Amino acid sequence: MDYSKLQNGSDIRGTAIKIDGGKEVNLTRESVRRIGAAFAEWLYLRIGTCGPIRVSIGRDPRLSGEDIAGWLTEGLCAMNVSVTDFGLASTPAMFMSTVTPGYMFDGAVMVTASHLPYERNGLKFFTRGGGLEKSDIASILDTAQNADFIFDNVKIISERVDFLSVYAESTADMIRRGVNAEDYMHPLKGLKTIVDAGNGAGGFFVEKVLKPLGADTEGSIFLEPDGLFPNHAPNPEDARAMAAISDAVVKSGADFGIIFDTDVDRAAAVTSDGREINRNRLIALMSAILLRGHEGSAIVTDSITSTGLTEFIRSHGGVHRRFKRGYRNVINEAVRLNNEGVECLMAIETSGHCALKENYFLDDGAYLIAKLLIELATAKREGRRLEELTAGLCEPLEAREFRIPISRTDYAEYGASVLKALDAYCGEHDGFSKEPENFEGVRVNVPRFEGWFLLRMSLHDPLMPLNIESNVPRGVEGIAGELLPFLMRFDGLDISGMTCS
Repeated sequence: MDYSKLQNGSDIRGTAIKIDGGKEVNLTRESVRRIGAAFAEWLYLRIGTCGPIRVSIGRDPRLSGEDIAGWLTEGLCAMNVSVTDFGLASTPAMFMSTVTPGYMFDGAVMVTASHLPYERNGLKFFTRGGGLEKSDIASILDTAQNADFIFDNVKIISERVDFLSVYAESTADMIRRGVNAEDYMHPLKGLKTIVDAGNGAGGFFVEKVLKPLGADTEGSIFLEPDGLFPNHAPNPEDARAMAAISDAVVKSGADFGIIFDTDVDRAAAVTSDGREINRNRLIALMSAILLRGHEGSAIVTDSITSTGLTEFIRSHGGVHRRFKRGYRNVINEAVRLNNEGVECLMAIETSGHCALKENYFLDDGAYLIAKLLIELATAKREGRRLEELTAGLCEPLEAREFRIPISRTDYAEYGASVLKALDAYCGEHDGFSKEPENFEGVRVNVPRFEGWFLLRMSLHDPLMPLNIESNVPRGVEGIAGELLPFLMRFDGLDISGMTCS
């Protein structure tokens, strides 16, 4: 097999279970063992030691997770690595195992495929320096493909540790310090806060964080880990998922609702009236919290955020910097800015990936929610409402994403040619004004419809997402209509799905 096809940006993703009509399994015992051994070799080279190193392994509740964790352990142990099995864990907890005193693992691996269907799985890798880069993953996969590893008579050196409880207690203590309530141990007492874990790994937040802090969690849903994810996709971007937590908040009379993705590196929230706090609204809320006393600081987001968000961040004294989609991309840009002396407090995607400077620039859904809970409890004590922080955010009247498949085998080159042609077309079209500062695809303002569009290449798939926003009725339809004659020039684009009905 071609191991390079397992690369998904800075992660590894593949098929672990064969289903009817699905892809062939490529996360096999052989491939996973070799990847584990290759990661060990990569660690040894960077640490500069020939002695034993320590690696922690955790997983989400997918049906294939336990097998993959076991095969990974075999590969690591074949390279004289001491492995600690965390069992069910979250992605942020795995990184924290490398920097938490008393643990300080040399490396960590999370077995997860985030929100993808149950038959898929994958691996996320960490060291004390953070998550691995794309180039690191490419190197590991190349070694896995080509190195000579021996897995006969492997001696398994492994122990089991409940690190998720350690991570949860640290999160709870953070909230206690942040609220600093009169009842210090129970700062959320009197607040009804419920969780939708989507049957992923996030159910721990109820028992290990919220309840010890005094919160009433009655009405929480889908907390039990279930690798089939039978109720809805554990994904804050999924419409069914957001509808489920919104309905649960209203029905239970909760003050606040929380939803996590499968491995808890993303999150979103819901206010007491069932209104979603995600995408632009979530970024605005976090910006308002973080920019207090930090005027002039930068907030890095992905490329599809709204014009109204830019104005909101500016009104709170911040500088909005749109960058390329992909959580590693926005994190690396935030790190780069800080290294160059430009304070940047947050890197965040509209998907719910949020990484804060104060927290290792780790995209951590539980940490994000902890920040919101601190603000919620403080606001209640002061007679305020959390939603007041986003007053003044101008949200688009209409927003839509079209996903345009590319039928060509050379889809990356073909997509690049479409974008190059669009760049030139914008100079010819009287109603289009190209956004001057843009780092991904072609973003164009369309004043006639008080809106904009962004056409870009997908990070991993043979398609071109087209995002359109407008502040006038039927504006998305109008912008799409003006762009359609240009797109019709390219027979390699399938624009049959471009309907606004």
